Amino acid sequence: MSAGADRGGRAEAMVRVAVDRELCIGGGVCEMLEPEVFELDDDIVISSVVGDGLLPRDRADVVVDRCPGQAISIVEGEF
Repeated sequence: MSAGADRGGRAEAMVRVAVDRELCIGGGVCEMLEPEVFELDDDIVISSVVGDGLLPRDRADVVVDRCPGQAISIVEGEF
């Protein structure tokens, strides 16, 4: 199954995620869950988005919900 496709083969809605660096507490949960999209800076212990920041909506929702600092959000709008 390719990224962005659900189990029925239908395309999932992709969303862009962002990190509010003021709220990030450096827990690393985002990087653990989605290492292709998030990177925790070892020096300042703050997460950032790498690449285009796109994830299927269901996976983005999980990362947003599990962020201990509530620093991750879904960016609405066109890409």
